[in-house]
Amino acid sequence: MLNKLSLIRFEAQHNVCNAILSLALVLSVVYLYNFFNQSDDVKHYKRNFNMISLNLNNIDELLLHDSADTARGRNANCTIWTCVNIYRCGQDRIKVFVYPLQEYVDANSGERAAHLTNEFYQILNAIVKSPYYTPNPNKACLFVPSIDLLNQNNIRAALVNKALGSLEYWSDGQNHLLFNMLPGTHPSYNRVIDVNTDQAIILGGGFDSWAYRVGFDVSIPVWSSLLRKDVTVKSYNEEYLLIAAQLNIFPKHLWILQNISEEHPNEMLFLKQCENSSLTRCSVHFKRSPFQYPKVLGKGTFCLLGRSLRLGQPDLLEMLAYNCIPVVAVDNYVLPFEDVIDWRLASIRIRESELASVVDKLKVVSTNRKEELKNQGRLLYNKYFRSLEALTLTILEYLQCRIFPHNNRDRRNWNFLDSSSGRGMNPLFLSRVVNRAEGFTAVILTYDRVDSLFLLIEKLSLVSSLHSILIVWNNQQKAPPLLSALPVISRSIKIVHTRDNRLSNRFFPYKEIQTESILTIDDDINMLTADEVDFGYEVWREFPDRIVGFPSRLHVWNNFSSHWRYESEWTNQISMVLTGAAFLHKYWSYMYTYRMPPIIKQIVDSRMNCEDIAMNFLIANVTNKPPIKVTPRKKFKCPECTNNEMLSADLNHMRERSYCINEFTQIYGRMPLRAVEFRADPVLFKDNFPEKLKRFSDMGTL
Repeated sequence: MLNKLSLIRFEAQHNVCNAILSLALVLSVVYLYNFFNQSDDVKHYKRNFNMISLNLNNIDELLLHDSADTARGRNANCTIWTCVNIYRCGQDRIKVFVYPLQEYVDANSGERAAHLTNEFYQILNAIVKSPYYTPNPNKACLFVPSIDLLNQNNIRAALVNKALGSLEYWSDGQNHLLFNMLPGTHPSYNRVIDVNTDQAIILGGGFDSWAYRVGFDVSIPVWSSLLRKDVTVKSYNEEYLLIAAQLNIFPKHLWILQNISEEHPNEMLFLKQCENSSLTRCSVHFKRSPFQYPKVLGKGTFCLLGRSLRLGQPDLLEMLAYNCIPVVAVDNYVLPFEDVIDWRLASIRIRESELASVVDKLKVVSTNRKEELKNQGRLLYNKYFRSLEALTLTILEYLQCRIFPHNNRDRRNWNFLDSSSGRGMNPLFLSRVVNRAEGFTAVILTYDRVDSLFLLIEKLSLVSSLHSILIVWNNQQKAPPLLSALPVISRSIKIVHTRDNRLSNRFFPYKEIQTESILTIDDDINMLTADEVDFGYEVWREFPDRIVGFPSRLHVWNNFSSHWRYESEWTNQISMVLTGAAFLHKYWSYMYTYRMPPIIKQIVDSRMNCEDIAMNFLIANVTNKPPIKVTPRKKFKCPECTNNEMLSADLNHMRERSYCINEFTQIYGRMPLRAVEFRADPVLFKDNFPEKLKRFSDMGTL
């Protein structure tokens, strides 16, 4: 009985195994049938999910027939919103798909549409290795065809039009990137590549202001084959003020440069290409040994970038590589990434009509200014242009910021020159509205009015945007109060004991200042309310490059004496905001201490007056903008200052300040102050609304 039961179980198990094997065999047959009979589109879709191969020995050939689709002409009205499908790009990072390497060949003649260069291969390789690359076209925001369009001389435009039109994801060029550094051919030398680019974004090296589609195209530098990875920017022994070594300069400008070099043989070196070598330059007028190019650029302080047959020239990167300050004399040339890179910090730009006076203009550039230009040029080259890989990553980061502007880093991050001087970031490159969370540092200049100082500290502690307090103790004969004796508040308090009793001490860029914003305030200004101070900081956040404060004054021209007069009476205009209670950027403390003409600081410290006027002059001279007065407050009288000599003291004070205005005007060579007729008040300040609806309700009185 047991043996018969075992046999039955064995036969059942055998039947189950056979059924499983049969099912597996059927499924395998179905899978193989589907695989070998699936469409070519499905096979191609699956292949694209693997990282593309950049193997130059395994490049497919695609024949372009007469009936092939052709890309349409360039859409001159494209914007980032009309010619880019933003919905492909996700939420926070662009993804770039690179088409596999292919040779596009004319089916009739066998002629290739374009020739792959080493430079374009490096660009493709840098994209594939970057964090922006994706092998999946369905997840891509941007597409890069593997068609080398860097130099229009190396392409056949008609075949390229067909090659672009045959791209699988072309879709009228939407979301496609086309790299081109040398557009146009003889004799027109157009500013844009002569190819039907449809709605594609052109990354071009020769844009002028007419051809450039602002906010859509990308202006890139022309790469120089003479620059290697091991080229390091450094300072050379400068022998000439100006070097002009550019080839193919317009004949009209060439004649002007020849005349300049004859008039200034010791200051300008004018070179042309030597007959026996493309890597050497020879002097135009004088018999000198040939100069090795581009190393000769290191012998000049300035190097000229003039108008040539093509606007974009590799000379720009060569100048930066050898730390020669570019002098750009091309009126409508769109410099690389110029909407984020401020080229004024690394180059000098002059009008073409001013070319004849270029040497005279360069002679007056100060030593400090030249050093700043060189330092910034060194930073730009090392950070963005030192290799094709670095340039490609710069382009991708630039596109990332353009497509996701909410994540965009502002101009200060693109241009900021790192320094340990404590000067902070240049406010000219701050975003339009500074982050509120950082807050401000209150810098209190005091001598020995301890009671008034303590009262001010207690009032400032009520201001929500206060970050910290720095007390500048200006009395060398008396020790400052101990930290333990100061009022206990929730913000940090630090004390600096100065070596000399100088008013300029209030503007020193102390390392203890950790915020970009500073509230400079006198120890007796304790009548401001917390709302007034908070509102002043909010206004400064929108105008971080200006002085924003409470007491205002005006400069007035006196026709009788032909001099400027300091005016403190009630008027409808203001041109100065006094720094006894004002917000300003930390950078201006650095500028006041290290960049302002030293004679001005000497005048301030010797007279113990006018430091606030000097700061207004400094900022207005740099920005050409007036200060901003906030709230109605105008008078800031000290309640203890009541004595019989007050009237005569006030007259002497006003007279000295008028002297300062005239002396500062003479030193700067102009009057930089500008009078304006407005002030900033809270939106609901005088509106008939309940106080609880107003953010700043306690705004004080006149």
